[in-house]
Amino acid sequence: MIFLFFLALSGVFWLMMTLNETYEYELRIPVEYVNVPKKIVLTSGETDSLRVTVVDKGIVLATYLYGNQISPIKVDFKRYMQGNGLGSVPLSDLKVMAAGKLASSTKISGVKPEKLVFNYNTGEKKRVPVLYTGKVQPSDFYYMANVVYQPDSVTVFASAEKLDSINVVYTEALELTDVHDTLTVEARLRKLTGVKMVPDAVSVTFFTDILTEVSIDNIPIVGINMPEGKVLRTFPAKTKVKFVTGANRYRKMSASDFEVVADYEEMMKNPSSKCRIKLTRLPDGITSVKLDTTMVDYLIEE
Repeated sequence: MIFLFFLALSGVFWLMMTLNETYEYELRIPVEYVNVPKKIVLTSGETDSLRVTVVDKGIVLATYLYGNQISPIKVDFKRYMQGNGLGSVPLSDLKVMAAGKLASSTKISGVKPEKLVFNYNTGEKKRVPVLYTGKVQPSDFYYMANVVYQPDSVTVFASAEKLDSINVVYTEALELTDVHDTLTVEARLRKLTGVKMVPDAVSVTFFTDILTEVSIDNIPIVGINMPEGKVLRTFPAKTKVKFVTGANRYRKMSASDFEVVADYEEMMKNPSSKCRIKLTRLPDGITSVKLDTTMVDYLIEE
């Protein structure tokens, strides 16, 4: 017990000596913009922060780290707005504002950024769609059947010049592998300088489906570019197409989703007892498409 008592006592003395030393530390002080007119929209965010490097004794720095949070610096919007959608607060003013939030013994050795710049506009906006970025890899034998965003578009506030150049906004990069079931993730939107997006995050849902090789029969062969009064008869009159797609998507398909044609003009350029047929319409979400045959017998009736 005596040993433990003196050990604790020495620890207290060591702590007091340590806290009495002078240290340098970087603090984050939040910034709030006040006195903003109702018609003005801050496109660089309603809050910001300063990184302030301070020098003081350890006991004072400890109060900053473990005590009450430093109250925000309040920047008067009307005082620092400069027009043309820009405003800035000089370094000298930032130091004065930061010093007012710190103890009198604390010295400021540096402030970042050296000039606080903010963007605003008078309400110009437009609605643009959202797309995800990054790598989303389905599991083996699966494919990405659909991607749904909630919401699928966001409101963008920016200068008229920037609005003209923004047609879509992207999420921060997603890295997802071995996706084999429906997966929903929350994704923040990639920030753009001088642009405010509402909301600034979306929900992205990925739907996967099992790949399968299938076929659809009885697809009619249709003649195109036929002169008036002439009718094309092919033998067979219908064909089959093979392809790879998701099991759920296949259940919703029918022969009417495909179109197979024989071109009269091509027959006249290359006379033969057989004519070539080709697929000109097919549904989305299928790969490795192949007709059962590409040449068929034909007859042209007057």
